[in-house]
Amino acid sequence: MARPRLVCLALALLTLLLYLPVRQHGFLLYDDPEYITENPVVRAGLTPGGARWAFTTFHAGNWHPLTWLSHMLDCELFGLDSGAHHLANVLWHVTNALLLFALMLRITGKLWPAALVAALFAWHPLHVQSVAWAAERKDLVSTCFGLFSILAYVKWTSGRGQANGSGETDRKPGRTRFYWLAVLCFALALLAKPMLVTLPFLLLLLDFWPLRRLPGISPAPAHLTTGGSRPAQVSVAAALLEKGPFFLLTLLSCVVTYRAQHSGEAVVALAGHPFGARLANAAASYAGYLGKMVWPEDLAIIYPLETFPALPLVVAGGLMLTGFSYLAWRLRTGRPHWLVGWLWYVGMLVPVIGLVQVGGQAMADRYTYLPLVGIFLVFAVEADLLVALGHARLVAAVCVVISLAAAGATRWQLQFWRDSEALFARALAVTRDNAVAHANYGMALEQSGRRELAREHHAAAVRLNPNLAQAHNNLANLLDAPGQRELALEHYREALRLKPRAALTHANLASLLISMGRASEAQPHYAEASRLSPGDARPQYVVAKAYVKAGQPREGIRLLEEALRRDPDHLPSLAGLARLLATAPDPGLRDGARAVQLALRAAELTGREHPIVMDTLAAAYAEGGRFAEAAETMRRALAAAEGGEPSLLEGMRRRMALYEAKQPWREAVESALR
Repeated sequence: MARPRLVCLALALLTLLLYLPVRQHGFLLYDDPEYITENPVVRAGLTPGGARWAFTTFHAGNWHPLTWLSHMLDCELFGLDSGAHHLANVLWHVTNALLLFALMLRITGKLWPAALVAALFAWHPLHVQSVAWAAERKDLVSTCFGLFSILAYVKWTSGRGQANGSGETDRKPGRTRFYWLAVLCFALALLAKPMLVTLPFLLLLLDFWPLRRLPGISPAPAHLTTGGSRPAQVSVAAALLEKGPFFLLTLLSCVVTYRAQHSGEAVVALAGHPFGARLANAAASYAGYLGKMVWPEDLAIIYPLETFPALPLVVAGGLMLTGFSYLAWRLRTGRPHWLVGWLWYVGMLVPVIGLVQVGGQAMADRYTYLPLVGIFLVFAVEADLLVALGHARLVAAVCVVISLAAAGATRWQLQFWRDSEALFARALAVTRDNAVAHANYGMALEQSGRRELAREHHAAAVRLNPNLAQAHNNLANLLDAPGQRELALEHYREALRLKPRAALTHANLASLLISMGRASEAQPHYAEASRLSPGDARPQYVVAKAYVKAGQPREGIRLLEEALRRDPDHLPSLAGLARLLATAPDPGLRDGARAVQLALRAAELTGREHPIVMDTLAAAYAEGGRFAEAAETMRRALAAAEGGEPSLLEGMRRRMALYEAKQPWREAVESALR
């Protein structure tokens, strides 16, 4: 037992060290806002209301209550510390690697093949997406409970009866609990992500090998015998019947998932992507995943879905599927691990291979998280066979080189996940005609203040995919010059035609109409935005900005207060309202005590490290006559802003001088909401 424990310790420590850079990574613009940063229910942490919401919502086009609860727990423990959320992902990944090692050790009975499978799983760069992306927690949680389910099932089969030397069966009482534990863990896996719906078929594969429970199967060759006594055989009908609860859970999960994804408008109709094109993309994807497993270059967060994949890749994929399937079947007696490993890979990818097309991606690295274990298993057992033939040193050298190369590629790949700008710049560099990458890269550029370049990428996204609602909305956001407003209206309306239930697009359109003096036309869109997202503060904030810029600050303040009633921790509303109440030239608008209260909360949410928030808190202190605290807070703001935009630093220094002279700061209300 000492050797497996040492392997576990080494595997855990090396995986933690490999992924340690994620501690410095931020949240992404893609999915992370919906899942965490702009989701008020999740940000509130673990609450009874949040738990009810998790089990009843189809938010983001998914039903995965266990995943929501996992994110809520992180927010309860760490707030919005992105590095802590990422490290939690790493711990889930380490746990999965250890569970996989335990499973492989259990079903193969051999230490080093089990360790090799676990190491390849833990260190392969195709799995970076599942680990380094906070919103992909669902992969990790689902896999964790899926592996627990398989382990419990294997334990149960070992107690159902053992074939002894006389051909009779020895029964071990008290093992039924492992069967129901396997069912429970499978249910939990589906509550985290429905991709594991094919797990009952995987259990049937394990019945074939290495458990050898099905009748008519020749005894495994000596070099593939796992050691120990063999579980009693059952008929195929009995094997299927005992999987009944698993298949029932699969059916229920499929029904709920289909409803959830339809509600989120994620499922692509056949008219938009014909079934022939889906089959072609599936064949190309099976080949593409294996290619990236062997040579993991040009990895991207999203691979654009083409009308029809390149014919050579489709043909190669079809030939590969046919050839490997034929080979695995021919080897089923002498090398049963080929059939099991190959069908593990092919079968576990079926839910996400694109036959039911969800979203606009052709394939995704995260989909390989558990399916590639089948291929790793084939490789590890074949390596063990070569060791048995006397090639131990060569095999050890090759396995060490492959493992280290995978770890090195993973460490290199991690650098692109540090922020949205790096991630989507990389996607644009390694893919072509990637509208989603253009749209998200444009958003990242917009956040960093490079609006002209951002507008170019949003325009490119619209040009590449005119049916991408997000791209129309993003482009319209940047068409804010007086001469561009009619064009912005067209893009907002097109975005709503493509996605009528987009609350923020309704709010953005209302904001534009208010700025054009057409408030009566704006009201229905604002009302619709509020109806579509009753717990979201963003529509109120967006429309409040428009009223403030249109010279109606009192209406803006009313909407900001409404935003904070919806989400008391909505950072833009906290900071914007605090600044308005602290710096407005009109004394009737100012409220120093309320401004301090709001700014303090914003400062707490940002760890007192955000320069704009600390600048706002200093202004609030000054309005309340607390000039010493205002000056000290401004010093912290200047330290946080060091190396930033010169104009920002110069303005902060001017305010610092005022506070030291015991004078408050005043600015036009239009400048308060940025």
